[in-house]
Amino acid sequence: MVDKLNAEEVKRALLDAPGWSMADGKLTRSWAFADFVEAMSFVNKVAEFAERAGHHPDIDIRYNRVTLGLVTHDAGGVTAKDAGMAAQLSVNF
Repeated sequence: MVDKLNAEEVKRALLDAPGWSMADGKLTRSWAFADFVEAMSFVNKVAEFAERAGHHPDIDIRYNRVTLGLVTHDAGGVTAKDAGMAAQLSVNF
């Protein structure tokens, strides 16, 4: 089992993941696009990235707005795996 990060570790992790914040027990970030098709294209790119990483975000799609949430459900909170993925998504998207 992977250990949850404590509050200080989450705070430090957010420094490496611009645009992300902690909300509802998850690392979250939202993106806005011109339209639904552009938003779905983004989601498909994230899906490919997540599949390669073996770690899948929660995805909320609202027309042209996409919000990703990262949490390790088995650990009951945010782990180093979530923090690493947030940092990688920040670099790649």
